Amino acid sequence: MPIARRITAAVAVIAAAALALTGCQLLPDNGGGPTDAPAGLERFYNQDLTWTDEGDLLDSTTVEVPLDWAEPGGDTIEIAIMRHQAIGVSSGSLLMNPGGPGGSGYDYVRDFAQYVVTPDVLEQFDLIGFDPRGVNHSTPVVCYTDNADKDEVLYGTYDVAYGTQDWVDELTQREKDYAAACKDNTGPLLAHIDAGSVARDMDVMRAVLGDDKINYLGYSYGTYLGAVYAELFPEKVGKMVLDGAVDPLVDDLDALATQMAGFDSALKAYMADCQSGDCPFTGTVDDGLAQVRDLLGTIDGAGMTSSDGRTLDSATAGTGIAYNLYSESAWPDLTAMFTDLFAGGGQSTFDSADGYNGRSPDGSYADNASDIYSAVTCAEGSLGTDGISTLDSVAELRATAPILGDYFAYDDTAVLDALCSNWPYPVADLPTAFDAEGAAPILVVGTTNDPATPYAQAVSLSKQLSSGVLITYEGEGHTIYAQGVECVDSAVDAYFIDGTVPDADPMC
Repeated sequence: MPIARRITAAVAVIAAAALALTGCQLLPDNGGGPTDAPAGLERFYNQDLTWTDEGDLLDSTTVEVPLDWAEPGGDTIEIAIMRHQAIGVSSGSLLMNPGGPGGSGYDYVRDFAQYVVTPDVLEQFDLIGFDPRGVNHSTPVVCYTDNADKDEVLYGTYDVAYGTQDWVDELTQREKDYAAACKDNTGPLLAHIDAGSVARDMDVMRAVLGDDKINYLGYSYGTYLGAVYAELFPEKVGKMVLDGAVDPLVDDLDALATQMAGFDSALKAYMADCQSGDCPFTGTVDDGLAQVRDLLGTIDGAGMTSSDGRTLDSATAGTGIAYNLYSESAWPDLTAMFTDLFAGGGQSTFDSADGYNGRSPDGSYADNASDIYSAVTCAEGSLGTDGISTLDSVAELRATAPILGDYFAYDDTAVLDALCSNWPYPVADLPTAFDAEGAAPILVVGTTNDPATPYAQAVSLSKQLSSGVLITYEGEGHTIYAQGVECVDSAVDAYFIDGTVPDADPMC
């Protein structure tokens, strides 16, 4: 299911330090080794890990897993792991996923371990950041290998107007070419990148790290990975926290419509804040929202360009707005972006869209997150196979989110619909219920005005899980744990460290 990639406050404001490679060695695991290898999978569950010391309590390794879990005797792939060892005495491993599809847990732990959990959790757990199959440091999905081709997919303009059948036809041909490149350059892995396969990889990681049960912290799309794991391996759930939760039973178009409405709601909150100070919008909040809509309608054909010659269109402007609505801390950047657009300048909008897409100023891309986002959406979801046309999908998003819905759709939902209609593999067979009967208590954290995974999804997931426990944060932004909200942090920390489960939703 497509969930806009999670942008953390830490990533936005903290520069990653360079890390030195200091050699390879065998290091002890957390426990005495796995004892629960399923029949026929012993070679994976009993493998020894070779760790590379990365300095500053960091080390890395790779885990071998089957390419196709239905044929464990066939080809294999590697899953890359970055570990930040517990500062004190370790209570075991805490696997982490920052979202996506396509987020790199490996980079997340390597660069931001001090910020992704509280100091108390960092003291007592080995943080395990892994790249799910297909992602970056693990055996990767590869689509286009030339940055200019990637630019065309993510920023390319069209010869015809958005929202027309001619545009759909041009878009469809572009996505057919992209799908063919993904198949040719990735190979058989492309057919096995779904959450069920990732969950089975996670269970191997649990075992080879020496843990009888998994401890897991997932954000955004990472909550879906956690929910799938809990459904497939309920007896192996230890302590699991799902923040910015996805409702796994909502189909893609409905989920995206709810998400777009969430961004409209976040924009409304931004507008109220903006108009209390120095702001390019005038009148009431509703007046300001109408001015955003009018502004977006002027961008196509205006000829605004980036410093490297790309032409700005309304879809890229939508991506830039989305990037700055993930966190309240980014609202000043959104104001600056709107101010520049009113003045006919597009560079700050490109800067925001580039941040979302992982594009560097030199035109290179930090990782393959955009490829994974697209590929996993087609592997797991209903877009392109739901019988709803691209134009009807865009119309539904516009009806649900009348300010931003269609403009966001032009570079997201419509693209995915055209791509998944031409994807070379069928949708994966995944769980259709998520009660995880027999699992230990699972904390589900939801923020009331989360734009990317609206609060109702957290409520729904907490009810689906037989042991789900809801923690509500009344506020703004996408995800909230370890961001300085004492009520949330204390509840999650007490659970991770002492196993204390809230008697009731603390309503933070």
